[in-house]
Amino acid sequence: MELFYRLFKLITHRQIVMQRQSREDHTPDRGTVELSLKENLAKLQTIFSKAPDLIIRTFIYKQTGQKAALVYLCGLVDKNSINNNVLYQLMFEPIVDNEQMSHLPITVGDLKSTTQWSNIELMLLEGHSILFLDGAELAYSLDTQGWPQRAISDSQIEASLKGSHQGFIESGWQNVALIRRLVSTRELKMVEMYIGSRVPCKVTILYMEDLTQPDLLQELEKRLKALNVDCILNTGELAEYLEDRPFSLFPQFITTERPDTAASQLLQGRLCLVVDRSSSVLIAPVGVAAFFQGVDDYSTRWPIATFLRIMRFIACFVAAFLPGIYIACISFNVEVIPLDLILSIGQFRASVPFPPFIEALIMEMMLEMLREAGVRLPAPVGQTVGIVGGIVIGQAAVQAGIVSNLMVVVVSSTAVASFILPNYDMAASIRLIRFPVMLIASLFGIIGIVACFMGLLIHVIQLKSLGESYSTPLAPMRLGDWKDVFVRMPLWSMKKRPDSIRTLQKTRIGPKRSKGDEE
Repeated sequence: MELFYRLFKLITHRQIVMQRQSREDHTPDRGTVELSLKENLAKLQTIFSKAPDLIIRTFIYKQTGQKAALVYLCGLVDKNSINNNVLYQLMFEPIVDNEQMSHLPITVGDLKSTTQWSNIELMLLEGHSILFLDGAELAYSLDTQGWPQRAISDSQIEASLKGSHQGFIESGWQNVALIRRLVSTRELKMVEMYIGSRVPCKVTILYMEDLTQPDLLQELEKRLKALNVDCILNTGELAEYLEDRPFSLFPQFITTERPDTAASQLLQGRLCLVVDRSSSVLIAPVGVAAFFQGVDDYSTRWPIATFLRIMRFIACFVAAFLPGIYIACISFNVEVIPLDLILSIGQFRASVPFPPFIEALIMEMMLEMLREAGVRLPAPVGQTVGIVGGIVIGQAAVQAGIVSNLMVVVVSSTAVASFILPNYDMAASIRLIRFPVMLIASLFGIIGIVACFMGLLIHVIQLKSLGESYSTPLAPMRLGDWKDVFVRMPLWSMKKRPDSIRTLQKTRIGPKRSKGDEE
């Protein structure tokens, strides 16, 4: 896999360089703002040709008598703010003395000046209004954003039992505000940049200055600045560009829609990447154990959370290897099955015309199709298709002699186990892993399954997330971090932050805690 990855990079490197040079050669130089209002409006109409949503409102600035123009894209602005806080102030406010004429009488939240057409174009596309004054060799950007957006609601993918019921939406600055609301400290720092040569997208890096290692921030900034793509529409695309091993099945970034999850990871010293126009954020660096943790674990009593954590690891093994173990035991290693169970299996499989691998493949593919159908259909209909369809098709397949009863039990158990995993990306990876495991089990039996398990362990140990070890704290082993891996120890016992993240400040809680009556 590594050799194939390096060969792929070598072949595509020259094509990427040529595309980058071609894009840079054809990028127009917008220049700077002219003194003449007429020339500026003409150039603006040239840049935004065939754009009927471009609104140009010309008027006389009452303070100076200058001709002026307010430009914005209809649908991306708040018209009430434009009418009440901009146009009314400029057109009808009484004239003041000469000392105050240098200040624009505008009551918007943010007012910036610029001379570059590239900045003006970007601001217009972000929902700002641009004010031009005749005779002024600059333009003013006004904060009048007001595009359509949905209300903040609960996440549809990451269900919350006892945690917050607020989820991210498709607005970068509101997502940052949701995180700021939970992490209300001056140590929360942000770095903003734009990614995309054709359609720029604002990306914001959030980190705790007193916790996060500076080299992690530098590495992430380096990878973001090295990107040369047309556009980034969601966090999934960005994660694929930033991954250390793009051909790996395992996710190397945590994608979350919950602000409390992002806040929890920030307080551990990780980086949070907010992408404008996306309802989820990226978290890095992460280890494989982080995908089995949930924020609800820390709002539940530790014995219950520990039981759930152990059950997730068992469910991961079941979802990946149970069909393969069934195939290996039926095809090769029959001696490991009790005699009574062998007789029962033989009775069920007497009328099945397919070998165990084909039988399992048919049922697994049918299960995946039912799962995708349930996702694509409306919620009430999707639940009906998932439940009724699985029962009807499974029973019909058994009665038709296509599969055995035990295979239906195995496939159903695998599906339920895959639903237990709290992270969707990791659950999808485990679902995909089971197919090569089934194939190898049909060829080599239990020995093949053991070889697959060892191969996955080696692959996980070699993986990196933002340059950091993906298998930590398991390899390299850090026993101090095991309090929050397979089990969830009491919060008062986890006094240090995880060593695997290399935080600047290790202490999380004080050396003492309040004692109860029994102590």
